[in-house]
Amino acid sequence: MFETREGETLLEVDPGQIRPDGHVVFIGRIASPWASREDCPKNMRAARESGRAATVLIDEPYRPGLRNLDRASHVVILSWLQHAPRNLIVQKPRHAAEPKGVFSLRSPARPNPVGLHVAKLVALDIAAGRIGIDAIDVLDGTPVIDIKPYYASTDAFPEATIAGRDEK
Repeated sequence: MFETREGETLLEVDPGQIRPDGHVVFIGRIASPWASREDCPKNMRAARESGRAATVLIDEPYRPGLRNLDRASHVVILSWLQHAPRNLIVQKPRHAAEPKGVFSLRSPARPNPVGLHVAKLVALDIAAGRIGIDAIDVLDGTPVIDIKPYYASTDAFPEATIAGRDEK
């Protein structure tokens, strides 16, 4: 699914093959319109521009944790990007002039392939464990690690920048 490009560096040991330090439990799955990596948007902005909504499906034991989530206009979803390689530590993105360390990128390929998504909450059915969101940039069936309310007062930094990127 991922090809190694010139200038990239792989770890000597794939983190997916190392005994885990902690125990992550998937609390549900994402039902998205994206069945293949080629069709899947590369980021949440592109996902929103597609106009295609998604649903987060929470497993029954975790549904009580959704109580009062409807107070939030937006949610942070942490997902497990299970198809991404875990041993690519230096990457050369197609759009970049030189290779970059994985921790300076938002690529899914990383030692722990955790996805971070901020989505607009459009519907909530606690009994059914269904969270309707405006968009998502992951493949259908992607596991969910956690959901948190997004707080603009503490989570947003309008002055934040990335050197060398033109962003508004």
